[in-house]
Amino acid sequence: MAKTPDLPQLSEAQLEIMNVVWRVGEATVGEVWKALAGRRKVARNTVLTLMERLEKKGWMRRRADGNVFRYAAAAERESTLGKIVGRLVESAFEGSAEGLMMALLDERGVTPVEAQRIRAMIDKAGRSRSQQ
Repeated sequence: MAKTPDLPQLSEAQLEIMNVVWRVGEATVGEVWKALAGRRKVARNTVLTLMERLEKKGWMRRRADGNVFRYAAAAERESTLGKIVGRLVESAFEGSAEGLMMALLDERGVTPVEAQRIRAMIDKAGRSRSQQ
């Protein structure tokens, strides 16, 4: 799977579909629809249309498997999310990662386990920057 090339931005609904496919590796329209319908009301035809558009835009690959198509992500999740967060930090927080974290903590908060993992990531990032 390729890193995220210069692909068009994902809408919220497209990102939701991509997350399902990233999680399972490969899926049919019906499988994605069932995963999404378990969380909110969505028409199967809407999922089909969105997945076809994602394939045409280069976000997904599809292959025939009998009488259905199986879709797989054509871009890595981590690099895609990194680009999305990077754009968010630049546009909404004027480049401030601290602003992003403060908004996250104020709005949602974090669990003790998440806080511990975040501290470890910050420590690791600080060590790698000091070694450069």
